[in-house]
Amino acid sequence: MPVPPIDNQPLWPLAVYFAAIVLTVAAMIGLSYVLGQRHRERATAEPYESGIVSTGTARVRFDIKFYLVAVFFLIFDLEAAFLYAWAVAVRETGWPGYAEALVFIGVLAAALVYLWRLGALDWGKRKPTR
Repeated sequence: MPVPPIDNQPLWPLAVYFAAIVLTVAAMIGLSYVLGQRHRERATAEPYESGIVSTGTARVRFDIKFYLVAVFFLIFDLEAAFLYAWAVAVRETGWPGYAEALVFIGVLAAALVYLWRLGALDWGKRKPTR
């Protein structure tokens, strides 16, 4: 049985589906409003996480090293994803693919050595040099 062209297909099933979704969402919101509990205590508006009452402000400044480690992780995590994709297709790529993977690993190793020499990976205080 041939499939009719897209122009000739009726749109009423899509409209019924959309209406069913809107009615379901409206019913869920309405029932939660009618059946839901209402709390008016003072502690209801307080932030509470993992059983610990928060103290201080949420605007805590972190050291830049935390962000650097996150960026380095993303960079080298992408390296692993690219190398995994290469490993899956290693038979199809052959020796040229192997050479390209070595160049890729070499560039990332050079970047790691550069970051290491720059001191971007050092967490502790530097020892004074004489």
